Amino acid sequence: MDIPPLAEVRRRTEKKRDAWWTVLLVDPVATPLVRWTAKWTRVTPNQITWAALVLGLGAAACFAQGEWRWLVAGAVVYHASFILDCMDGKLARLTGQGSEFGGWLDYVFDRIRVLICAIALMGGQYERTGDVAYVWLALAVVFLDALRYIDALQIFKVRQGMRTKLQRAAAEVAEVTHAPAPRVAAAARITAEAKDEALEAGDEADEEQSVPGPRAEEPAAPALGTVTQQSFVRRFTHYNRVRDFLINHRIRTHLISGIEFQMAVFIIAPLVRSIMGVTIAAGIGLLLFELAIVYKLMLSTRDFERAMASYRRTIAEATAERVTVTAPADA
Repeated sequence: MDIPPLAEVRRRTEKKRDAWWTVLLVDPVATPLVRWTAKWTRVTPNQITWAALVLGLGAAACFAQGEWRWLVAGAVVYHASFILDCMDGKLARLTGQGSEFGGWLDYVFDRIRVLICAIALMGGQYERTGDVAYVWLALAVVFLDALRYIDALQIFKVRQGMRTKLQRAAAEVAEVTHAPAPRVAAAARITAEAKDEALEAGDEADEEQSVPGPRAEEPAAPALGTVTQQSFVRRFTHYNRVRDFLINHRIRTHLISGIEFQMAVFIIAPLVRSIMGVTIAAGIGLLLFELAIVYKLMLSTRDFERAMASYRRTIAEATAERVTVTAPADA
């Protein structure tokens, strides 16, 4: 196949928004490598996924040694593993070789890598120091990683459910009020990339996937694109400004996500020789961002209920008006 220039490869393969670690420290390396791989080899995305797991196991073997020079080696190998982990999806998007099984494989291998590396890193430190706190730290790392992805998946499902209900209500309003078709909310396009972002970012991808609703002169049917963000934006007036700045640089506002947490534990902590301190700080940061996302979701559900109530009132009023108009003729 003809491989496009690097700029076009970046456009096709890099996500519109990603973790800052990926944007700043991975994409500049991974994207050119993906272009080279597609041009000169027959390597498939699934083969890269397997290679990423093998390197992750190599990083775990280094971490298990416990000594600082091995920790540095493990950090370097782990980062190489993560670069490959980012390459498989990019290669799939560039070549069209992606598959549902490949997405499952990538997700499961990521969790396996975190589990094994957490046990190896903290086990090596326990073996070296005899401090049982490292055992608990390993459990905490695995728990927080699982919490991040389980929470993100459930938030994605909840937001998708709200979006679907709003779309159906908007369509019903259009039917009873005879609104032109362009005013009806269109079906949201949730691509594999958007879903992947949602699973990692919790609820941020929802904002890019918002769909326009009825026109502004129809107050009973609020626009779907902003309906579930109003309360949060009112409480945090500078949020949009910060968000827009980060988006212009392709960075998600979820600054400590699962990716940053992993990198802190398996790269930064070994390099600075502060496994316990950095891991605890990263865990606290991850939890704070998770609480912020849950708080934002809570506000969004309140906005959603108000919007649905508005749609229901509009439908009821339109139905009652239709009955009133048709009643004399029926008589």
